[in-house]
Amino acid sequence: MRPGDLGVDAMHINLHKTFSTPHGGGGPGAGPVVLSAALAPFAPVPWIIHDEAGFSLIEQPAGEGGAALGRMCAFHGQMGMYVRALAYMMSHGSDGLRQVAEDAVLNANYVKARLAGAMTQPFPEGPCMHEALFDDRWLEGPGVTTLDFAKAMIDEGFHPMTMYFSAGRSRAMLIEPTETESRRELDRFCDALLELAAAVRLGDLERFKGAPWRAPLRRLDETLAARKPRLRWTAA
Repeated sequence: MRPGDLGVDAMHINLHKTFSTPHGGGGPGAGPVVLSAALAPFAPVPWIIHDEAGFSLIEQPAGEGGAALGRMCAFHGQMGMYVRALAYMMSHGSDGLRQVAEDAVLNANYVKARLAGAMTQPFPEGPCMHEALFDDRWLEGPGVTTLDFAKAMIDEGFHPMTMYFSAGRSRAMLIEPTETESRRELDRFCDALLELAAAVRLGDLERFKGAPWRAPLRRLDETLAARKPRLRWTAA
């Protein structure tokens, strides 16, 4: 697909996950912003121009950059993430990227199928893409919140899933297994979540309300942190 053929004038290409970029070190927002030829003259400088003479730098919104909206006061994103993503794409090639995408979708659907009997799904019909989406309706009643469940996952050695981004009544529990996880690791993850789900239904609230119990740092007092945030570090 060529977005320009569809009439797209501007696009932010999110490098997170699909091209190996982690959540940290630049985060999901890291990625180039591309413009159509009609909008390109208005992009904020600095620009790097490539022509017959080689590369040149346009620093100010004047002269050749006279139509620019202004000048960026900081650099255009996290360059390390751009280099990492480019190296990832070039090392895989087109056939490798296709395999990566197919493996990610396969892994997500495997997780979706294994957890379907224990956790509710807002869209149960049909396969998913690279993310298996659950919600917290199955937690209603036992007294365990989505946050409680996520903190208990830390005790099992797993980073919690993405959650709480939905503004609806039911909170999201979004699992992205990626293409690199083996069948053995996916089973270890699913077994842990199924065991935690069983503990919820058995009413083992103590296991969840104070979690994580075995992590180096315990759970924060989120109410106190919100009302009295410490915004400046001082040496002890």
